[in-house]
Amino acid sequence: MSAAERGVARERSVAVRAAFAIVFDEARGGFAELRGAVVLARGERIEAVAGGAEGEALAAAADEVIDLGESLLMPGLIDLEGLVDIDHLLLDSWWSPAHEARLEWSAAYARDPREVLTPGERSALRRYGLVQLILHGITSAMPIATEIHGAWAETHDDLLDTARTASELGIRVFLGPSYRSGAHVTRADGSHGIHWDEALGEAGFADAVRFLDTAEALGDPLITGVLAPCRVETVSDAILARTAEASAERDALVRVHATQGLDSEIGILAAERDATPLGLIERAGLLNERLLLAHGVYLDVHPNVHGEDRGDLARLAAAGATVVHCPLTNARYAFWLERLSQYLDAGVNVALGTDSFPPDLVRAIDAGVQLSKAQHGDLGRGLLAEYVEAATLGGARALRRPDLGRIAPGAAADLVAFSLSDLRTGAVDDPVRTLVLAGTARDARFSMVAGRVVMRDGRIPGVDEEALRAEGQRVFEKLRAAYPERDALAAPAGSREAELFPPVFPRA
Repeated sequence: MSAAERGVARERSVAVRAAFAIVFDEARGGFAELRGAVVLARGERIEAVAGGAEGEALAAAADEVIDLGESLLMPGLIDLEGLVDIDHLLLDSWWSPAHEARLEWSAAYARDPREVLTPGERSALRRYGLVQLILHGITSAMPIATEIHGAWAETHDDLLDTARTASELGIRVFLGPSYRSGAHVTRADGSHGIHWDEALGEAGFADAVRFLDTAEALGDPLITGVLAPCRVETVSDAILARTAEASAERDALVRVHATQGLDSEIGILAAERDATPLGLIERAGLLNERLLLAHGVYLDVHPNVHGEDRGDLARLAAAGATVVHCPLTNARYAFWLERLSQYLDAGVNVALGTDSFPPDLVRAIDAGVQLSKAQHGDLGRGLLAEYVEAATLGGARALRRPDLGRIAPGAAADLVAFSLSDLRTGAVDDPVRTLVLAGTARDARFSMVAGRVVMRDGRIPGVDEEALRAEGQRVFEKLRAAYPERDALAAPAGSREAELFPPVFPRA
C-alpha cells in the first residue's frame, strides 16, 4: 500500500459490524463479549466500539459499512512462530527414531550443502506461507522457515523479499534472517552431532544485523526488524553474546529456539558447553524483556528434566521474557508444555505460535485446552480464555505493542472475523467456545490490518489462489525429492523417496 493510499485510508472511516465481538473492557482490564457489535476504524486506528443503538449510530455515520453477519469479530491473531514452509510436519511429524535420523543433513552433505530452490522458488515459497497466515486469520506474524533446504541459513535478501511480499499483501510482520554457526548432522555410523562452520555463522549474523538497518530504512510501519538466531545449540557462544549486544544497542527483539529437545539440545549443551539451554541464554546476556523463547518446554518443571520447580519460571518472569507456546505442534511431535497454568501463575508472559502447517491458531488453542484438562485431570482447568489471551494480548506484550491484540479505541485497527453461520458449526452458544469446539481457522472470512482490508469473504485481493496452489505443489515436490541426497543412512544406490516417505497404506 503506497503512502498516498494510506493517506486516503486515514481520511475514511469504516464500520465493521458483527453479531459477536471480543472487545477489551478497560474498566475490567480484560476481554468482554459484545453482541450486535460495531467497530469504527478511521485510518490505521480504532476510533470507537459500541453495541446496540449506539453501534448502529456509529455505522450510520461511517463512510463504509462492512456487515459480517453471524460472525465472531476478534482482535487480529498474533503468531510468533508462523511457519512459511510447505513440507514441515507433512513429512516429518510421524517418524520412528530410525527415520528421524535420515531427515537431518549427513555429515558429508554439511561440508558442501546447496540451495535446493532457486531464488524465484524461495520467493514463491515465502509468498505461499504469508498467504496461508492471512487465510487463517493471522494479522501479525514472526515468520520462521526451515534451514534444511538452504545452503546454510536465511539471507538478508531472502528477508527483504519477504518484507516486500508482506507489505504488498498487508500482513504485519516482525522479520529477521535466521543464522547459525552449526548444523545438526547424522554420521554414516548413525551417530548424531553438530557440524560447525564459524565463518558461515559470522556471515549470517552480519546479514541479520544489516537487515535491521534495511527494515528501518523501508519506513513501513508493518515491517519491524528482529534478530532470529536458530536453535540455541547450533549458535556459538560468541554469536549469542554479540546477538545480545546488538539487541541492546538497537532495542531489537530476539527470538531464540530453545528448550525443545532433550538429547539433541539439553544433552549436547550439557556435554559440550556445560550449560542448560536457559543457562546458556542467560550467560549470553539474552535473558531480558526482549527475549522470545520459542517453545519453552524442557524447563526444570518438566517431568523429563527435573519434574520440580527449581527457579526457571521465576527467572523468566523476573526478566520479562516471553515463552512462545506452540500447543498443536507440541502435540504432533509428542512433547508438551508442563501445564500452561503453571507458567501463568509464575508470572511468565505466554504468546502462541503455529510452527506447522496449516498455521491454524484455532486448532492450536483447542489442542492446548484439551491437553491442559488432561494434565490437571480437571475439566475446570486449562481455561479457554487463557489461550485466547495468549494468542492476542500475550503476543502484543511480547512485541511490546500495547496497541495490538485488542479491540479498543486507540488500538491498531487489526481485526479478524470467523464465520459462525455454517450448518456444520452447529448451534451457537458462547461464540468463542463454539468456534474452538466446532470450527477451525479456515472459518476466517475477514481481516483488517492497520485499517486496510486484507481478506474479505475468505479471499485476498490480488492473489490467484489456484496458481499459488499449483506453484506450492511444484515446490513441495522439489523439496521432497531433495531429501535422499542428504540421507546419511541411505543404501549404496541411494535411498528413494518412497523408502523415506512411505504411504499410510500400501498403494494398490
